[in-house]
Amino acid sequence: MLSITFTTPEGDVLVETTMTDSDTVMEVAVREGVPGIVAECGGSMSCATCHVYLEPQANEAFEPKEDMERDLIDGLENCSALSRLSCQLYPAQSEGEVVVTVPDSA
Repeated sequence: MLSITFTTPEGDVLVETTMTDSDTVMEVAVREGVPGIVAECGGSMSCATCHVYLEPQANEAFEPKEDMERDLIDGLENCSALSRLSCQLYPAQSEGEVVVTVPDSA
């Protein structure tokens, strides 16, 4: 299983858990009650309320960003080169450790 740690932008740990090959990061976050992951659309990639930051070295653990996700992220006020939608973070590998940063909601 892939080990996943959700943190604040300051590096404080919110939740440490694991995810299976069939989970998305959003599903794990909702299941674990990670603050800041609202997931209003339930993973249909229409709201961006599951926005997270993913360190470059963690990108290999997930499927690559596609154009539709890129377009939605570009409309976010607090987006960066590290931005991803957690509903689109499907594991590309089944083992390892990743850190996902949840943006400040304010």
